[in-house]
Amino acid sequence: MLEGKRIGLGITASHCTYADVVPKIEDLKNAGAQVVPIITPSVLHAATRFGTGAEWIEKIEAIAGEKVISSIQEAEPFGPSNPLDCMVIAPMTGNSISKFANAATDSAVLMAAKATLRNGSPVVIGISTNDGLGLNGQNVMKLLNAKNVYFIPFGQDDPFNKPTSLIADFTKMLETVHYALTYKKQLQPIFIQFFK
Repeated sequence: MLEGKRIGLGITASHCTYADVVPKIEDLKNAGAQVVPIITPSVLHAATRFGTGAEWIEKIEAIAGEKVISSIQEAEPFGPSNPLDCMVIAPMTGNSISKFANAATDSAVLMAAKATLRNGSPVVIGISTNDGLGLNGQNVMKLLNAKNVYFIPFGQDDPFNKPTSLIADFTKMLETVHYALTYKKQLQPIFIQFFK
C-alpha cells in the first residue's frame, strides 16, 4: 500500500496518547513505508505518569528503526533536498495546531510539516486537544480548509466531562495516509462518534 514511501511521523506532547500512536509506526512499516520519527522538545524532555521522554524515544526508535529527529536544523533538509512523501503529525496538540495554522515554525515537527507542504506533499493530522471546540476551534477549521492538509477522523472523546476536547481515531492513521497519498482525498467521514 505504501511501498517505497518515506513518511515523517511527527509526535507532539499529548503524552496520554503515545501508547495508542507509537504502535502505529509498525502499521506504516508493514505497509511498505520507511518511517522517520520527528519530535517536539516537550516530548524529549517531559517526564509524566505515562513515562519519560527517554523511555518513549527508545521505544519509538526501536519500532521505527530510525533515529529520532528533534531539532529544526535536522528537519530543515526535508525541503527540496531530502523530501518526505507524506508528513503525519500524531498526536498533534492544540498548541501545535495553533502554530501550524498560523505559520509559526518553532519545532522540528512544524519545520518538517512546512517543508512537506512547500513540496506539495500531504500533511496528515491526528488531533489531540482539550480545546478543539474552544478557542482553538478556529485553527482546526482553518486547517480543515488548507490545501494538502488531511485529518485522521476525529470526534469528542468525552463530551460531557470535556465538552471542547477532540481526539483522532488513531486506528485510522494508515487508511488516512493511503487516501491522502493515493487519491489526494480526505478519508470520510471525518467527524466520528466516540462511545464511552
